[in-house]
Amino acid sequence: MNRRYKLAEVTERLVAVAQGREKADVVIRNGRLINVNTGEIMDNIDIAITHGRIALVGDSTHAIGPETDIIDAKGLYMAPGFMDGHVHVESSMMSVREYAKTVMPHGTTTIYMDPHEIGNVMGMNGVRLMIDDAKEVPLRVYVTTPSCVPAVPGFEDTGGSIGPHDIRETMNWDEVAGLGEMMNFPGVISGDENVHAELKATLEADKIITGHYSMPETSSGLNAYIASGVRCCHESIRAEDALAKMRLGMYAQLREGSAWHDVKETVKSITENNIDTRYATLVSDDTHPSTLITKGHMDYIVKRAIEEGVNPITAIQMVTINVAQCFGMDRDLGSISPGRWADIVLISDLTQVKVEKVLINGEVVAEHGKTIVEIPRGVYPEYSKDTMKVGRELTPQDFVIHVEDKSKDTAVARVIEIVEARVNTYARECKLPVIDGVLGIDVEQDIIKAAVVERHKATGTMGKGLVKGFNIKEGAIASTVAHDAHNLLIIGVNDDDMALVANTLIEAGGGMVVVKDGEVIGLLELPIAGLMSELPAEDIAKKVEVLGDAWKELGCDLVSPFMTMALLSLAVLPELRLTNRGLVDTVDFKFIDLLVK
Repeated sequence: MNRRYKLAEVTERLVAVAQGREKADVVIRNGRLINVNTGEIMDNIDIAITHGRIALVGDSTHAIGPETDIIDAKGLYMAPGFMDGHVHVESSMMSVREYAKTVMPHGTTTIYMDPHEIGNVMGMNGVRLMIDDAKEVPLRVYVTTPSCVPAVPGFEDTGGSIGPHDIRETMNWDEVAGLGEMMNFPGVISGDENVHAELKATLEADKIITGHYSMPETSSGLNAYIASGVRCCHESIRAEDALAKMRLGMYAQLREGSAWHDVKETVKSITENNIDTRYATLVSDDTHPSTLITKGHMDYIVKRAIEEGVNPITAIQMVTINVAQCFGMDRDLGSISPGRWADIVLISDLTQVKVEKVLINGEVVAEHGKTIVEIPRGVYPEYSKDTMKVGRELTPQDFVIHVEDKSKDTAVARVIEIVEARVNTYARECKLPVIDGVLGIDVEQDIIKAAVVERHKATGTMGKGLVKGFNIKEGAIASTVAHDAHNLLIIGVNDDDMALVANTLIEAGGGMVVVKDGEVIGLLELPIAGLMSELPAEDIAKKVEVLGDAWKELGCDLVSPFMTMALLSLAVLPELRLTNRGLVDTVDFKFIDLLVK
């Protein structure tokens, strides 16, 4: 891996190569430059590179010497390396090393990862593990320090906590670009002292606050949120959300992950309005390995924007210069310009975004869909694999929901209704059967049970609820990927299978499992914090595929149902969620009873 020189270290070298007094290390010749600075395509352009940075863009004849490596780009487009401005690597279930190996062939050269998943399980120890893992890869990995660990204090229990003191300390770390998504927008708006201490620590370090404003209100609340210093937000699901944010000078990060397919709607903020797109970026947020392998990463998301009517050059600006400017790093990143790092993608088909070759820091790291540099295999410490602390084996009786008035044969219950490929839920009130004082489910109404069990400190707390929308007719499913506290989340049709899936993951050290009629039909062990595997991406993808088939066997045909399930416990998203402490109204932020009295 080439050394990464700061600009101040190599100004003389860059000037000398640009002038021809010294020769370039690498020259890319005769390509079609996608100039994101001016929004044009320029033909027959060379790029001269030295010390991992760009010295010259234009005619490089005078910068070529006998030791210069020549890359022929005739017939190819040359774009800046693609940048993902908001991603949770843990959601790929891979280590950072394996993630880098998987995404680099798709043109991704820089990511801004928010490791709040592992932060919720292991606190700052988990964040440090991710940063250390990232040091071994060519991919540029910047970190936004998790801001909400726990995401909603008082509403859930986590394994770790991160506060203003931790955040202030990390703002001095070279790897840290800013503050992770500030999900506690009610705390921001209400003036919560602890929340604003985190914002101040970030702003005083002159770094970026990344946001999470998931409410449809775009008036005083959004204005207040942005006024606090929040720079960007990936939670737009409507065109009007994204447009309102851009109009107020906030970067709208249009999301397209494995489960959240928001680009189709949010990109209308651009295609249906004659606006400047400098405040629009594209992000992945959460992506499964199978999506990365079969569809791609930022190349695929750029392609999706193009398919929805965005000009290809504009779409590429949305993953390059716009992202760099959002994070205040455009002196080094985001464009093919003199002085910038030589992170470059060679593309053969612009509308299909077909990536042929990828350079990071002036070094070819991937070509023809494969990573060609050696990335050493990493091993996570044993303490990171000891995070399933439920304290006991669960029984079917644990999942029974009792009704106080045993004389009733029906009861009205609050139900979480999920929406396919969307992050929001609806709060419903539904009539369900009661038998001998026990609340039943109703498969005909597509209503099944849900439970969240605390798994970090063996507190014994457990929330019980109901969910609608998965189309499950039998069996049960469990996961320790359960945003953001990542407790043990279970859904199912019968109590026996729900106990079995729970105990299977307790024994496995975390992961995802599907059970039908008392038999495990799909299992992915995720021993690192109950979130990640040390297996290669292809092996994880195969196990995820088996899990997907198992979901279908139970009757579910949703897109990435595990990702949708994982948000049932995320109490910062409207309208109704379930944590280990109970059912949460996430519009008014209060606990509510499961049964309507």
